[in-house]
Amino acid sequence: ALRVDGQPEEALPVLEANLELTRKHFSRDIDLTLRAQTNLAACFFSLEKFEKSLVLMREIYKGHLARSPVSPDSIAAGFNLSTQLSRLERFDEGRTLLRDQVLPVALRSLGADHSITLKIMQMLAWNLMVNPESTRDDLLEAEPIMQDVLKRRRRVLGPAHPDTVRSKKSLEILHEKLMAHVQTELAWRGHSDPSARDIPTPSSRPKGTSGAELPRK
Repeated sequence: ALRVDGQPEEALPVLEANLELTRKHFSRDIDLTLRAQTNLAACFFSLEKFEKSLVLMREIYKGHLARSPVSPDSIAAGFNLSTQLSRLERFDEGRTLLRDQVLPVALRSLGADHSITLKIMQMLAWNLMVNPESTRDDLLEAEPIMQDVLKRRRRVLGPAHPDTVRSKKSLEILHEKLMAHVQTELAWRGHSDPSARDIPTPSSRPKGTSGAELPRK
């Protein structure tokens, strides 16, 4: 209650003690342990102790996977972990987690149109886009994912829904980044280099030939 009421500093020692007691006396109660870990991780997050929050988020995801790898709780825990990894600029690890573990499970158990699945897809594309070390190939991989998310949100939620509007804006930002990469490569190669004309751009590339495949469904 203290954390919820905006008093994370006062709540922290209480939540730490609660987790310690839970592990000591109720170690076999996975649900109780996961709740205690989740509350403490959220408190660390509120206090901007992101590394400590990350440690607990890893344990939470592992605990949910042990119970049921395909449950909505496991998927949500994996998504939350990937979000924290991206916040700490561990983009490669976050991308691998989403692409290889969380998204395939979400597609199989929830379906491609589910709101959680679409959030995961959006996060994967965003991860590929905002990484300072992203290459043009990374952006090309992100493009069809963002296009698919936007298409599905338009159909399921409508064009005016905030999630749809955000997806549209994200795609516009991605196209700006792609064009910047193309312009940089053209400037570097020089207009006299014939191969420079072969660089694909968002406007020139035929639809459906993005050069990157969606994660397997």
